[in-house]
Amino acid sequence: GYYGYDHDDYQKTADWLLSQTKHRPQVAIICGSGLGMLADALKCQDAFHYTDIPGFPQSTVQGHAGRLVFGELKGKTCVCMQGRFHMYEGHSLCKTTFPVRVFKLLGVETLIVTNAAGSLADGLKPGDIMIIKDHVNFPGLGGFNPLNGPNDDKFGPRFPAMSACYNPGLRCLAMDIAKQQGVAELVQEGVYAAVGGPNFETIAEAKLMHRLGVDAVGMSTAPEVVVAVHCGLRVFGISLITNKAEAFSSPPNLLSARDTSRCRSPGI
Repeated sequence: GYYGYDHDDYQKTADWLLSQTKHRPQVAIICGSGLGMLADALKCQDAFHYTDIPGFPQSTVQGHAGRLVFGELKGKTCVCMQGRFHMYEGHSLCKTTFPVRVFKLLGVETLIVTNAAGSLADGLKPGDIMIIKDHVNFPGLGGFNPLNGPNDDKFGPRFPAMSACYNPGLRCLAMDIAKQQGVAELVQEGVYAAVGGPNFETIAEAKLMHRLGVDAVGMSTAPEVVVAVHCGLRVFGISLITNKAEAFSSPPNLLSARDTSRCRSPGI
């Protein structure tokens, strides 16, 4: 059967949060692994542990604090998720994306998604920032989609278009800001691939993704973006490159074709 949420479930959580804080955020930020310190920079904070928010899923990953923090950042009212939910924790995708629809009901217009990712591109080194221009959602292609089940027309259409899911205006703005801040050489656009995890990819899988035009790979983000686009949020995404994927950091396999005869079993 279908174990999703109905509109009332999202509304109950949103109403509780609106009753607990005076902040009315227009921007929501999902902080990826190791990036939760951004929430600590918010002024006039109201913070809620996920365990205290009615209907909210719980986070189990190290490096994810599990708090929703409301406050002001550079004069803008924001809400930050310090810790996100992943498919590999055993959550259903409608649970991992639950907060996105709550944000919509809080009045949020722009969603910023961040993650830590492995590089598949020659020009992306650990420490670089990749502005996500598009994604390949491998679980989604295989039928693991947060929009499965009955469509909630109050949020969006049955068949949402994903052709411009990462807002071009916000991407241009980010590039301009990188130039102004003098960090343009650390920032470039690229394609993010979402995989289910929790294992890292094999060498063959990394090579496959590289050939498909993927620049960085991680275990999150795409499901939240699908739900955000479905309900009409503007989306901006960045990946912090933390490592090179295995196929592109280890020495090549030194076994040559002429050596393979000694790998074969007799009679095969």
